[in-house]
Amino acid sequence: MCNRASSVPWFCYTFPMKSAIPAAIADVPSKVPVHGAADALGVARQVLEIEARALYHLMTRLDAGFVTAVEKILACSGRVVVSGLGKTGHVARKIASTLASTGTPAFFVHAAEAGHGDLGMVTRDDVFLALSNSGESSELLAIVPVIKRQGATLIAMTGNPASALAVQADVHLYAGVEMEACPLNLAPTASTTAALALGDALAVALMRARGFTRDEFALSHPGGALGRRLLTLVRDVMRTGDAAPAVAESVTAMDAMREMSRGMMGMTAVVNARREVIAIFTDGDLRRAIEKGVDLRNTPVTQVMTRNPRTIIPDHLAAEAVEIMERNKVNQLLVVDAQGVLAGALNMHDLFRAKVV
Repeated sequence: MCNRASSVPWFCYTFPMKSAIPAAIADVPSKVPVHGAADALGVARQVLEIEARALYHLMTRLDAGFVTAVEKILACSGRVVVSGLGKTGHVARKIASTLASTGTPAFFVHAAEAGHGDLGMVTRDDVFLALSNSGESSELLAIVPVIKRQGATLIAMTGNPASALAVQADVHLYAGVEMEACPLNLAPTASTTAALALGDALAVALMRARGFTRDEFALSHPGGALGRRLLTLVRDVMRTGDAAPAVAESVTAMDAMREMSRGMMGMTAVVNARREVIAIFTDGDLRRAIEKGVDLRNTPVTQVMTRNPRTIIPDHLAAEAVEIMERNKVNQLLVVDAQGVLAGALNMHDLFRAKVV
């Protein structure tokens, strides 16, 4: 055990790589040494190494308690109520948010507010996840008896397994660190990083256990770019009816050019009598025909069109249409049903407007 003045036990471990942290850092100074801006890079590297070491030790200490916590939450018919105070409270809020967005219903309750009415949000069907590095937070300890009386499961995440909070919990998750990255060894730095990482590990383990899917993730993120990419279908953004330019295979190249100009999509579909797509006539086809001196008025479109165009069906994701366009370096795509009948059309501008790109 390290010789360190603190109410929290400190445990020393050997980190499996050569440490760049000077030995003097182990001694807690009375004030922060003054360093110039030129030393900022060295300080940053020390901070990151301390926090990386804390995460490594956290990984090696994971035990059956973590499995029990996952099982308790999976068996919970209510929600996970996450609580903390100060810097740990900010971490608790983020953990609650991550749980909620990955398939585990959860919300944050401030430890101080919980003791003044907000504890009424907690029911016997819930799991209460309490975060406190010391495990001696008076605000949390004050509400523990109420949580226990209600019958909710109490999971404590602390840096002190002998603390009052850890002892009273149904499950304890140890998130202790060897030292803080703060040069005074006071400001929560490595400890909050460890708690945050342990919360992420819990959320991802639950996510895997539930078989959480991309579609379910998108449903909880409908307002963001990710949600749009995962939820928007081709049918949601394609042009239909007269807005999707199309001509019969019997028309001339001039007729096809007029339809292309009317549709303002830089192309027109070419269809047979059953409205099945047989080709596409694009700006590129038109330019090549003009360069060859083709008589557009008297030349059938079948002689200048591009057969077997790239298509997509309406129920595919719009993001897939983007991938097809980018891979094939085209800006338009015809939309067909399962029988190959023209259902609509879209171009890259439609996808930009829908914010899929």
